[in-house]
Amino acid sequence: MATVYINDKAVDIGDKKLNLVQAAELAGVTIPHYCYHPALSVVASCRMCLVEVGEKKPDGTVVMQPRVIPACQTPAKDNTVIQTATAKSKSAQAQTLESILLNHPLDCPVCDKAGECKLQDYSYNYGNSESRMVDEKNTPPNKPDLGNNISLFTDRCIMCSRCVRFTREISGTAELHVVNRGVVDLCPVGALASKDFLYTHRVWNLKTQDSVCAGCSTGCSIHLDTNKNVVYRLRPRENPNAQGYFMCDDGRLGYHYVNSSNRISKPHMKSESGADLSSWKDILPTLRAELNAVALKNPAGIAVMLSPFLTVEEGFLLATFIKSISHKSKLVLGPVPVIGEDDHYPKTRSSVAPQVKFTIRNEKCPNKKGIEQIIKHFEGDVIHVADYLSKNTPEALFIAAGYQGEEVSWFDNNLLELFKKVKLLITQDLFPSALTDVSKYVIPSAAFSEKEGTFVNFAGLAQELHWACVPLKQVRTDGQVYLDLLERKGLLQAANIRDEIAKSIPYFSKLAGGKLESNGVHLENIS
Repeated sequence: MATVYINDKAVDIGDKKLNLVQAAELAGVTIPHYCYHPALSVVASCRMCLVEVGEKKPDGTVVMQPRVIPACQTPAKDNTVIQTATAKSKSAQAQTLESILLNHPLDCPVCDKAGECKLQDYSYNYGNSESRMVDEKNTPPNKPDLGNNISLFTDRCIMCSRCVRFTREISGTAELHVVNRGVVDLCPVGALASKDFLYTHRVWNLKTQDSVCAGCSTGCSIHLDTNKNVVYRLRPRENPNAQGYFMCDDGRLGYHYVNSSNRISKPHMKSESGADLSSWKDILPTLRAELNAVALKNPAGIAVMLSPFLTVEEGFLLATFIKSISHKSKLVLGPVPVIGEDDHYPKTRSSVAPQVKFTIRNEKCPNKKGIEQIIKHFEGDVIHVADYLSKNTPEALFIAAGYQGEEVSWFDNNLLELFKKVKLLITQDLFPSALTDVSKYVIPSAAFSEKEGTFVNFAGLAQELHWACVPLKQVRTDGQVYLDLLERKGLLQAANIRDEIAKSIPYFSKLAGGKLESNGVHLENIS
């Protein structure tokens, strides 16, 4: 067991292999740094983390080294003494900042990084209030088109090399270099900017909610940044159980559909007169009555399609409702969108396969495994909707879709023709389509940013998603619709439903109590 002393405070670091930046964090002390990142190699190039370091001897005396040293490059060992607030440490930090700011533009009012910029924060906390620079600043030309999604403001770059190391060590593509000493989340200043977010909103006006990306079965933990019911950006949230520190561009930039004005904004029911009714108080009782009538005539005449975009709680509530109508009703799995092969990083030209640090899954849905477990509990096995409809034509089919995106349809013409054979079609989805056109009931879905619940990723990791926006005025979340169909009073509380599921289905037993840790819970044993 090792003990280090941070500003005279003893901290037990156990047998962890930490550097001094990490050890100080355990004591609640911030050692300022730019180039250091826990997922990248250590280069100690920015020199912002210079501190006084010494050693506590067995007799209790402390011997300090004569020079300040970089904390990111120095391992924390037993009896290491760190002083971050002495005159020598403060002077080193202030001089480093002065050097970095010599050529840095004072453009905070127009910089997108303002409000979450380490250079801004550290300048205030550790720098000098005035600059001695009297010469003209060096202003290299910017590169507004560094690829499709990134703009490079060269004059803001502080040469921390985080982006360069990322392309070499994580993506393996090595397209960035530092030449002659000269990626968005990694950049500690405003040099690398996302074109998608550039000049759209000030960060201090954004409200942040922890959630889970719905783009693929990796299940990246994310921060959802919103304001006034609009999603402005998705950012990766560190989670060693899921994706680590990063997220892919498909997930980061694939959220715009939630803000679309083309979404289904209210429920519809086509009456016998041909008119569309759009009142929840009329639609839900009528829907329940129609399904009861079908079950009375043919107990096996009802089927439900559960999509892999539903939460575990939504799948459970809808399955419970349908089985309460008729225990002979059938639950089937909706189409699982798959594109290409799993994309592993880092890339390499070497014949020796590198250790995989990040994977973009070809399974483009967040909760296939969770929905499969719901279906297995009620049915015993999982059958896909196309396979079921190719051999059966139920009298009523409840299609719980909620597939993300509006440009690509989740069903093909063959599946559409199978849907059309069903007499009573009930479709719940985000966007109108050829399917909603032929459905008697059309129910709006809520986007992942508007609901709470649980997604289970490809590895069996269960994570909570939390709402950051509220649905449109006449839209109810999917789970709330199912709760209302069950005639269970009150608003949906995902934690309570999660606890109910844990007591009913052994696979979800670790969800007992309803609350999950921020990094999620593994439902399966991992080696």
